[in-house]
Amino acid sequence: MVGILVVIVMPAINKILVIRLSSIGDIILTTPLLRHLDTAYPEVQIDFLVKPHFVSLVASNPRLTAIYTTEQLPAAHYDLVVDLQNNSSSRAIVRSLNAGKTVHYHKENWKKWLLVHFKINRYGSCRSVVERYLDSLKQVAVTGDSLGCEIYPSLDDKAFASPFFESGHKTLGVCFGAKHFTKRFPPKHLAALFALLLEKETFQLLLLGGKEDLPYASEIMSILPEGSRSMLLNLAGDCTLMQTAAILERCDAVLCNDTGLMHMASSFGKKLFVLFGSSSSAFGFLPYHVPYDLFQVEGLPCRPCSHIGRDHCPKGHFRCMNDLSVALIAGHILDHFTSAR
Repeated sequence: MVGILVVIVMPAINKILVIRLSSIGDIILTTPLLRHLDTAYPEVQIDFLVKPHFVSLVASNPRLTAIYTTEQLPAAHYDLVVDLQNNSSSRAIVRSLNAGKTVHYHKENWKKWLLVHFKINRYGSCRSVVERYLDSLKQVAVTGDSLGCEIYPSLDDKAFASPFFESGHKTLGVCFGAKHFTKRFPPKHLAALFALLLEKETFQLLLLGGKEDLPYASEIMSILPEGSRSMLLNLAGDCTLMQTAAILERCDAVLCNDTGLMHMASSFGKKLFVLFGSSSSAFGFLPYHVPYDLFQVEGLPCRPCSHIGRDHCPKGHFRCMNDLSVALIAGHILDHFTSAR
């Protein structure tokens, strides 16, 4: 019997467009894929399409040639389009483009639905979303590496951050906010945690977040004992996204909820102390290729109650956050700063 070898020859790739419209964490998690494309095709033009609000996250990325937005779509031909958003908006954009080949990120929403509604986990191992993004590129022979995410603050952003580190104290960045209530560690618990940390050790705490996080920052500050407030600086709402990135780059460690700023901090290889409430690691959004300690309430039958978070606890008790041990979290943070001396 004579065997027949079929060889599939891929068309030449000279221009690539990567689409990820939102949000902060999801866009930052595309950066390893951009690196892998750049390594596999070093002479190729790689462009990025994103919503206008998030342009700054990729504007300084040296692997990209051009940035487009949903308000200014590209008109050129692309040999390869990588749709990492894969929703109705991005698919409509893809249809409008002059694209040779298009690959899509498979979200596997049915697995999210089973886990949220029936607590049936069909994800298997907790694969990162980064690795799932890379699955879409198997057809074009792009493989991964052991490096993490990337983000590039400008010199101006770094100059903005510099004055906050002149005290010489070790600094803990605190990304205390989140878009959804069930992803936010309650202010009263954060205030108790800060008081415990500052009672044991002298270091600086920087509260980082957007204008939408200001009410929670004010609540934390009002609860915190007056003697501890001098070591806590509230920068929420005072920094752009990339100024926040530059500050996180200088921090010695970062305490964070499951939010986009967690992935921003991970881009600098920082030790992370991660608080998961309604989140589940099965969804693939743990910090990527950086050291972290994860704090979550194991065995809680109502968790996860959503794959993105909710504006209230459906059960009313909010045990996924309220049952996290402030003393345990403080112990891990103090151990890290002690061992880093």
